[in-house]
Amino acid sequence: MQRRMALLALPIAAMLAVGGVTAIAVTRIVAGPSSDGTGVTPNGWRLTPAGRQVELADQVYWADRPDGQALSPDGRTLLISSGGQSTDSMKVVDTASGKVVQTIPYVSPEALFVGVAWSPDGKHAYASAGGNNKVRTYTFDGQRLTEGTAIPVPGFPVGLAIAPDGRTLVAAENRADAAAVIDLGTGAVTNVPVGTCDVVQPATGPGPTPPQCQPYGVAFSRNGATAYVSNWGEHSVSLIDVRAHAPAGKVQVGTHPNALIVNPLRPELYVANGDSDTISVIDTGAKAVSRTLDLAPYRGAPEGSNPNALAVAPDGRTLYVANAGNNDVDVISLEGRGRIAGMIPTAWYPTGVDVAPDGRTLFVENAKGLGAGPNVNGPNPTKATATPSSQYVASMMHGTLSIVPVPSSDRLERFTEQVVSNNGFDERDKVRVPDDASGSVIPRRVGEESPIKHVIYVVKENRTYDQVLGSLGKGNGAPGLNLFGEESAPNIRGLARRFVTLDNFYANAEVSADGWNWSTAANANTYVQKTFTENYSNPNRGRGYDFEGGNYATAPNRDPADSYIWDRLHGHNVPFRNYGFWDTGTVPAIVAPTAPNLVGTTDLNYPGYNLGITDQVRIAEWEREFRAFEAQGTLPSVEFVRLPNDHTAGTRVGARTPRAYVADNDLALGRLVQDVSHSRFWASTAIFVVEDDAQNGPDHVDAHRTEALVISPYTQTGRVDSTFYSTVSMLRTMELIVGLRPMTQFDAAATPMLNSFARRPNLRTYDAVTPSQSLTEVNTAAAPMAAQSAAMNFDQADAPSAPALNQAIWQSVKGAWSVMPAPVTTAGQVASTDTDG
Repeated sequence: MQRRMALLALPIAAMLAVGGVTAIAVTRIVAGPSSDGTGVTPNGWRLTPAGRQVELADQVYWADRPDGQALSPDGRTLLISSGGQSTDSMKVVDTASGKVVQTIPYVSPEALFVGVAWSPDGKHAYASAGGNNKVRTYTFDGQRLTEGTAIPVPGFPVGLAIAPDGRTLVAAENRADAAAVIDLGTGAVTNVPVGTCDVVQPATGPGPTPPQCQPYGVAFSRNGATAYVSNWGEHSVSLIDVRAHAPAGKVQVGTHPNALIVNPLRPELYVANGDSDTISVIDTGAKAVSRTLDLAPYRGAPEGSNPNALAVAPDGRTLYVANAGNNDVDVISLEGRGRIAGMIPTAWYPTGVDVAPDGRTLFVENAKGLGAGPNVNGPNPTKATATPSSQYVASMMHGTLSIVPVPSSDRLERFTEQVVSNNGFDERDKVRVPDDASGSVIPRRVGEESPIKHVIYVVKENRTYDQVLGSLGKGNGAPGLNLFGEESAPNIRGLARRFVTLDNFYANAEVSADGWNWSTAANANTYVQKTFTENYSNPNRGRGYDFEGGNYATAPNRDPADSYIWDRLHGHNVPFRNYGFWDTGTVPAIVAPTAPNLVGTTDLNYPGYNLGITDQVRIAEWEREFRAFEAQGTLPSVEFVRLPNDHTAGTRVGARTPRAYVADNDLALGRLVQDVSHSRFWASTAIFVVEDDAQNGPDHVDAHRTEALVISPYTQTGRVDSTFYSTVSMLRTMELIVGLRPMTQFDAAATPMLNSFARRPNLRTYDAVTPSQSLTEVNTAAAPMAAQSAAMNFDQADAPSAPALNQAIWQSVKGAWSVMPAPVTTAGQVASTDTDG
């Protein structure tokens, strides 16, 4: 293990975490799964899962995002709870063969959510039904489950645990700040409060305050007298006196605790702290934390490992931790103070781990499998497909199960080196730019000077690369997938041609829920990743959209009050101004930023997300302030500008057509660039433009590939930059310019966009182009899918069913009877920069 420990202690790795950029040749790759059973995530990390891989998705239900599992007492059967766009499912896996022998579907609004538990005799099983406010019950005959009468449990049950004597079930009530103590003999349910939680970042937006504790996981003491409940919303574990049905105290642990497990032989409870990247070890006798295990993959690493599932070997000497962020399982020796003995590579986003009763085999479920790949037959704002969900990014990432023999020490050392290599945790394998790269205007270290003094960060809504730039005439595009051309997007396309074409840029997110977190915090934590499927299901499964502030649980990183880029700017006294980011208001009169450090820095006259307000109104307000800044001769170092109308409202009668919405959005961006380029700030400004996600369009490379622009005198080159970039690359570049250290492991490891910048500026100005497409054209009753669009909720980003919305937009642009191109399967191969149109 000396080699492995040396890797974790590399000084160069710590240096990279705080801002260094090492000159190493760039590897040209694309995101997505490959035919050899490996893959590449949208942030460029390789996936090389250990062991045997079992596909969990099926062509019927597409319930393919596993988030809960439980191994039967005899180790012969694994139950896996999976979420999907329209259908959740319970899967029964025979562990000997690795086959899924039974699937029980639950079509929305019927639901499952995370919690799965077996009775000690293995004859009964239980599963949380989340927003259905009940716990499902099953009998098991050794091969198949048979569902029985559910137990009503108010408050959105999540984690489950059964007492050692099999008589009592406890469910964490996530939306009620309580635990349900259930007598399995009588069916009686008693709700026990988990206590008051200390939320240091209160909700500030309108609407009801969400539950503060948000209980998640449950475990029983070995004698069954005490139930432990993790409070996902803050930093504590509540103790419940099971016999007295009463609270029995709290123990403070790390940030956003989730999974819990009791050692079978020692008086210890292990708590996974999802945003502290630690394990709290609680002495169950003393009811206090005895030690904390650090899961940082290298010295000085920022947060991002996101532990969220635990298993203990039968001999009580080894703890297994599934790190959703790092795509690995940490193997922790519990001897002495405890240490990480090694890491096992998994597929993307492991959410469950169990160890066989004989201690020889691990079972690891992976929520996102090997990634998405191309979705050329996928969501399109105007075209119907036979199975739209199969090509929708949030559904097409098929969950998998890894069956892994517990490795020997030598094998574990090789696995560890593979994880380090996959994630770029050592300097040797960092993806960096050559020494002679042209990007010298971007600092290589935090604190170095740059001629760029002002950053304007523009975030838009939901488009893929091919949807807007597929027929650009340069770069790796698919013209047949281009929906918005010169008529509706002349500025976006013209800016991509004149400045730099980014044809290998990926959104780290699947949808807006995680997209806005990735775009502002360089991570979307386990709360966001696990709950957005319930909000996005059609119909909704009992979760509101609480992903843009107002909920402490969504804030990633060890200190939730210091999670987002504006928090870091505030802490470093870097001036910034906000126009529409994280704003729950729908009209200027009630603009209401939901993050404390945005309250005094937000233009309250700039509307947030509201498709009833044009982007022309938004940009006019931004221009008003910009002209005032120019008159004063001062401009904030960073501006955040939200331009949401390329989201569109589908073909809803009376709403603007998809092309009109995109044209409105396009002209607003053009006006912003025009104003800056004709101002005194042009020579010292860089404008970064990205979509929060790419869910509402097709792409022939990967469903995460998205439209992105970098506009500056230093990027006015007309080049194609096919370097692998993602949302976190853009954040990393902005951080280097303004002097911020990385927020997470993801932006720390991201390749900065140095190749997009030239050494010398080209100060040519830009004049906005008015689209030939009318900005006010509206859908008529004859519009394709008008009736379906009329029933959609457009008051909130991503509230409508994405597949249906995209079908409507495709048909609106391409015609009601147009046929989509056939799918291709070239994901995971080396990207091409050849033009194909």
